[in-house]
Amino acid sequence: MSSHPPSIRKLIDQFNKLPGIGPKTAEKFVFYLLSQPKSDLAELGQAVSHLKDKITTCSICQNFAESDPCDICRDKTRNSQIICVVATSSDIPAIEKTGVFRGLYHVLGGVINSVDGIKPQDLTMKKLVTRIESKDVKEVILALNPTIEGESTALFLSKLLHKYKLKITRLAQGLPTGSAIEYADEITLQNALKGRQPF
Repeated sequence: MSSHPPSIRKLIDQFNKLPGIGPKTAEKFVFYLLSQPKSDLAELGQAVSHLKDKITTCSICQNFAESDPCDICRDKTRNSQIICVVATSSDIPAIEKTGVFRGLYHVLGGVINSVDGIKPQDLTMKKLVTRIESKDVKEVILALNPTIEGESTALFLSKLLHKYKLKITRLAQGLPTGSAIEYADEITLQNALKGRQPF
């Protein structure tokens, strides 16, 4: 049984529910918060409680946003002929940070996962098809993680979109810069060999 008072224990349990947060990290978070001014805690609590009130889903790309359509979909300087398909909204900031991609996005809301019971119809694939049919889309980039679930989702999408006259591409995969071959896993090395470039 925990030696913490119930209010501390309850907050530790809440933090522990977050992905990638174990009991020790959750405990550190709580004790850090206890050392902060009450006004900061009130601000944090308000930000969390207003999250669901302020955030909506963009009806075009399915990304989380404070407006509908979202800022990216409303941006006329972006190339509307290229759609980058991602699994979740959290993938978009990483791509945006590169400063290279200037097209639009489509968030699937996950990947096909038979173990968790996630089927193609549970994702936003129909909305993607509607976008392709109603707009002059030239290319769809499949920016999905190179996992078994990501690969099966990419394969399903490529078959689904095959009948449309557009280019279907995927992110290049291989060894990251600064990594050592001896520590690379088998799938990474396979992708690196398949995606080899002229030198």
